[in-house]
Amino acid sequence: MKPANEYEKAWWQQGRHAIVGIDEAGRGPIAGPLVVAAVRFPADFDHEEIYDSKKLSEKKRRLLFKEIIKLADEYHILIIDTKTVDELNIYRATQKAMEDLVLMFKQCDGVLTDAMPLKVCPCEYIPIIKGDQKSVSIAAASILAKVTRDGIMSGYDVLYPEYGFAKHKGYPTKAHIEAMHQYGVIDKIYRYSYGPVKAMDQLQFDI
Repeated sequence: MKPANEYEKAWWQQGRHAIVGIDEAGRGPIAGPLVVAAVRFPADFDHEEIYDSKKLSEKKRRLLFKEIIKLADEYHILIIDTKTVDELNIYRATQKAMEDLVLMFKQCDGVLTDAMPLKVCPCEYIPIIKGDQKSVSIAAASILAKVTRDGIMSGYDVLYPEYGFAKHKGYPTKAHIEAMHQYGVIDKIYRYSYGPVKAMDQLQFDI
């Protein structure tokens, strides 16, 4: 499970040394924020273990999170709240966060995203399908995003243990939907534009 760095290499060989990889965590859940991260490694960077965060154990992701922060030339993480997700829609919220992240870098010669086209980008970019399995920079960003988001959901679990946030991470599992129906929708944690939460709103309105 080793991602190639061929996309980075192609640009590094052209003298473009500042290549930024971007990925997100949390597009599918009905609760919790969207987290988008971006990473820039030194030219010719390679790593045997950095890979698609979904393919790694939680323990491995946490270890790599610390290593990525240490090895990266620069990284940034954006946390997008549920209100923004509801206002913009999840696709545009993700896209805009990626566009905003690019502008945070002190130097950027090229951008690699996990399948997301950008409306605005100050340099050339490539949206790569399954990019977190094909680019070490995108894979690293996926790890930063997922570990950050999982930590937030674990924090919600401490505050609201009856919902099981630490287990389902906000995804609409059967147990999660049942808990939501039993205990209600928590403002600022749930995404009101998502189907299961919309249905709860309608149910309450009908009652």
